[in-house]
Amino acid sequence: MTTAQSPLSSRTLDVGLAGPADPFWVEAIKHQGKAAYNQNTSYPVFRNVKDFGAKGDGVTDDSVAINAAISFGNRCGGESLNLHRVTPALVYVPNGTYLVKKSIIAYYYTQLIGDAKNPPTLLADSSFTDLAVIDADPYIPGGSGAQWYQNQNNFFRSVRNFIIDVRRVPPPNANRTSVGTGIHWQVAQATSLFNIVFQMSPDPAYAQQGIWMENGSGGFMNDLVFNGGKFGMWVGNQQFTVRNIVINNAQTAIQGVWSWGWTFQNVTINNCQIGFDLLGVSLDRGVGAEAIIDATVSNTPIFVRSASPSNGTLVGSVVLNNIQLNNVTTAVGVADGSVVLPGGLGNVAIDSWVQGNVYKGTNSTGVFTKDVIPTPPKYRALLNDAGQIFGRTHPQYENYHVGQFVSVRDEGATGDGETDDTAAINAALSKYAGCKIIFFDAGTYIVTSTITIPAGSRIVGEAWSVISGKGAAFQDQNNPQVVVRVGEPGSEGIVEITDLIFSTVGPGACTAGAIVVEWNIKETTQGSAGTWDTHIRLGGAAGTNLEIEQCLPGTDTAGCMAAFMALHLTCDSTAYLEGMWVWLADHTLDEDGISQLTIFSGRGILSESKGPVWMIGTASEHHTLYQYRLLNAENHYMGLIQTETPYFQPLSPPLPYPFSINSDLGDPEFPPGINMAWGLIVQSSSNILIFGAGLYSFYSNYSQDCIATRNCQTHIVNISDSSVHIYSLATVASTFQITVDGEGVVNQKDNNNGFASTVTVWSPA
Repeated sequence: MTTAQSPLSSRTLDVGLAGPADPFWVEAIKHQGKAAYNQNTSYPVFRNVKDFGAKGDGVTDDSVAINAAISFGNRCGGESLNLHRVTPALVYVPNGTYLVKKSIIAYYYTQLIGDAKNPPTLLADSSFTDLAVIDADPYIPGGSGAQWYQNQNNFFRSVRNFIIDVRRVPPPNANRTSVGTGIHWQVAQATSLFNIVFQMSPDPAYAQQGIWMENGSGGFMNDLVFNGGKFGMWVGNQQFTVRNIVINNAQTAIQGVWSWGWTFQNVTINNCQIGFDLLGVSLDRGVGAEAIIDATVSNTPIFVRSASPSNGTLVGSVVLNNIQLNNVTTAVGVADGSVVLPGGLGNVAIDSWVQGNVYKGTNSTGVFTKDVIPTPPKYRALLNDAGQIFGRTHPQYENYHVGQFVSVRDEGATGDGETDDTAAINAALSKYAGCKIIFFDAGTYIVTSTITIPAGSRIVGEAWSVISGKGAAFQDQNNPQVVVRVGEPGSEGIVEITDLIFSTVGPGACTAGAIVVEWNIKETTQGSAGTWDTHIRLGGAAGTNLEIEQCLPGTDTAGCMAAFMALHLTCDSTAYLEGMWVWLADHTLDEDGISQLTIFSGRGILSESKGPVWMIGTASEHHTLYQYRLLNAENHYMGLIQTETPYFQPLSPPLPYPFSINSDLGDPEFPPGINMAWGLIVQSSSNILIFGAGLYSFYSNYSQDCIATRNCQTHIVNISDSSVHIYSLATVASTFQITVDGEGVVNQKDNNNGFASTVTVWSPA
């Protein structure tokens, strides 16, 4: 599923494209990455499984060798063994067929990467009885149900470029419970699966499945192909975004087990019995909201099937947009055999159809709808040539020779988490933008003033290399300064950023004035300015000096101000943001892994862009004033967005404490009664399409008593003087789900849908 990349820029390339015999650059490049805060200064971030004895010959059992490569360097698995981020790993699997008789255990903070030019095959042996070929959260033996990781905190992991073949695994029987699963993917944010093909038997006697996910708080996956199987995907998770998947010859393409909200974008289903089977587990733990956009379904009797007839108070919110059916007799049905929306033997197009409560403007009464509704407006620049929402695969540069890469460490940067690398990084970026792919070897790169990523830059990290702002330049919240500037103001061109983290370093209020990323670049071709698997992480990790010692709940705020703003998309910019988590830490990552923290970041994501902007699988959590703010913005597609309000709110003194209102950057006012951060606030904006949103409030001043009464906060979404269409909105414990001009309109009590509350559609009057 990999595709050739476009030429780097108009500047002259030093070396031609890689030939067929040239290795994938990840294998060939010099590996000198560091785990900056690991006491073992020789700890290897990169490891090739063949260096640990893997053969890849299709005969030898390679599971032991692959697991040895993953665990090498005193890496720990399990919730009781922490310091995850000080032991990052990129585990590389060259081309070949790797027979496995035991699960490959994908540790926390691990990128498991196959050869993108010639993806390797992980072949399950006929004797395979473990849970899955790749297991991201193993169950601890003994039957207690305990697992290695807390599923909602199972962050920072990626699997890419594999063929996973379970066709040799026989059907289960009385003595054998294993069904043959490709990946057990019980994960949370900052996780990705992409460029993976799952091979399963199409024989109904088998019970094989590509992905099995029973819990978590995700997440993003894309560019997946499932061939055969009882289930292509068997999935349950709070929320997830899935883009560009193909499922062929499965009995059930996607089994939805439970969720608060999922968004599927660009789905192809061929020759299955059921497309989406949304049967759930129970009425209070069912599939709350399913949003599907741009799907093509052929020779599949039932496209979508629900557990029971929906009457507006039980599970079953469904949104369908731009669906093409061919030989699908039932478009939407129910498990009892009844038909909600018929299909047909020929071609049937569904422009826009919903099942659930529909609201308009300031009308507080929703209308339960099972019918066609007007198609939402879509700005042309957001669409591809086929009229679908545009999407772009994570660049991997598999067709480029290793000679086209330059290491910032070879250019004088250290990445040791202590040295000031500002000058070295700026020099490398300026010198090589447009003529080299710039490789940030694994490490933490400290910068003490703004670094600028010029137009023409392509930047690749290794196991989430970190660029972290530190020092007096970022201290003054009344004079905020940018840590990383993506493009000079007014610049146009290509910028691609993959596998990086942007952060800050305390202690004290040293970065209270840090705008972590300012995004100015404007695309020249569709989607040419973007990020993939790149995150903003503030506090909670080794080296940030914003951990247990400094920032336990109740800690003085002056010691724990991590940032002024996480991400600012400026007026003239465009952006393609895929799989981005913008997180202010609510708990530690690298100490005990569970202790809560009180850290302050003023603002999450501010967009003033006129577009196009795609936010696909993005999340923004725990920022003091807001998580997402669109101000004078235009032409945005957002699906699925996810937020959490800070656990320490409401505060005394009230908001905006500990920050002050900055009118130059469009801060909202907080009148009496608005005492907690907004999940989403949209003002004076137009052509905004939100296709899936999970906006949650789990605490009131660190107490969760408010969940039972569904009132941890009063307002969570505010729309003011804007053209916004919202589909499949799930909220938790917010009294009002939609607020217009500061007045609550849609009350959650009318939309309870299991644990969450669901608005199927809200549109302007």
